[in-house]
Amino acid sequence: MTKRTGSINDGQALLERIESLLEDTGHADNPLRPVLTEVLEHIHTQNQRMERLLKISDGYQLLERNQTLSLAERCDKQIKRMEKLARISDQYQRNLLEVAESLRQAANQDALTGLANRRHLMERLKDESQRATRKGSQLAVAMMDVDYFKQINDRFGHEVGDQALREIADAVRQGVRRYDIHGRWGGEEFLLMLPETDQPEAVAVLERIRERIGAIHVGEQAPVRLSASFGVTLLRHGEDTDDTLKRADDALFEAKRNGRDRVEVAC
Repeated sequence: MTKRTGSINDGQALLERIESLLEDTGHADNPLRPVLTEVLEHIHTQNQRMERLLKISDGYQLLERNQTLSLAERCDKQIKRMEKLARISDQYQRNLLEVAESLRQAANQDALTGLANRRHLMERLKDESQRATRKGSQLAVAMMDVDYFKQINDRFGHEVGDQALREIADAVRQGVRRYDIHGRWGGEEFLLMLPETDQPEAVAVLERIRERIGAIHVGEQAPVRLSASFGVTLLRHGEDTDDTLKRADDALFEAKRNGRDRVEVAC
């Protein structure tokens, strides 16, 4: 900042030297005198414009006080103020980005379990089905439902039920692979998408999740062991994703009808 102030002061000194030369009658016949006169008038005009701009930006409440400052001091002060505003603007933009990211996460995340919500799952299902069709790869889609969950709520209350869902969500997180997509479909239902996965491999992943859920017990007195049923199918390239979901849901219904706590496959 000192360097910038010095440059302005140097300019002021040069201006005074020009004025001194023009006032010297000994240079009256110098051919450069008209040119220097024109340069001096131009500088004065620019300074007047700068004065007007500084008065506007200084603000009316500071106008009287700042009149005692030199042009160089006022210019330097205004530059400092603009730099401060720039820093505030940068922080404001960072805050906006953070808020936007928080809103994006809130829009895509289930508040109770922290998993992806139904809206986000539908978007991902569309993307993954298009990718699988384009690459000619397999995509396994599975529906999962917690067995007898209404009885958990009725017997122990909704707080215990909510805690059970959070523990189930953790079991799903631990059971899936790094690239699998999973989330809460609604209530006690969950949806899983397993990219580039054939039927036996999909069943193995789901069985791992089923076993983890089976290790969860809820209720302090006479605790109840949780269980879940699964229905899984493979995407048929070119089909509507609603048809894929219906096939997985039908397989889930079969798992329920065949005794629950199991994985059923729909071809």
